[in-house]
Amino acid sequence: MTNEALVSRIVDHKEVHLFELLYERFSHHVYNKCYSFVKNEDEAKDLAQDIFLKLYLKLPSFEGKSKFSTWIYSLTYNHCVNYVNRNAKRKYESRMPETFDFGNYAEEIDDSNEFSEKSVIKLSNALKDIPENDRSILELKYQKNLSVKNIESVLGIGGSAVKMRIKRAKERLACSYALAV
Repeated sequence: MTNEALVSRIVDHKEVHLFELLYERFSHHVYNKCYSFVKNEDEAKDLAQDIFLKLYLKLPSFEGKSKFSTWIYSLTYNHCVNYVNRNAKRKYESRMPETFDFGNYAEEIDDSNEFSEKSVIKLSNALKDIPENDRSILELKYQKNLSVKNIESVLGIGGSAVKMRIKRAKERLACSYALAV
């Protein structure tokens, strides 16, 4: 059965179990494209998972004007480009030299509250710069001290989704903090 016929049966006849066939046919290609962007296995797997979720939701918008393989490649490519462009941490790290010379920094430790106060202000500014969803999940986890199980109940999502959202929110916060003034 062609890819286009599979899409038609999934969308028109609600035969969602056929989506597994599309996944089997394209998962390796999608993963490889993601890996080519991020050069990290776990991150590439996460991106591929996001793409297949997006693909499932967007299947009804496939009009058949191009081959399905072209359409999924385009979806994958655009998703990866957007991900890399949004990932400020990656941009920041790419500007850092591979070896960083710490020799020019003073070895004295500042025990004053000034450093602590600046850090709190910087963290507060960084929190304001991340998306509301990220800020909310971090507040549930670290300010309200909710467990992953409790956050599952509050947000109505699975445990692995909660853990992944927390991980991504922490990464975005770290990037924002690194760039905050």
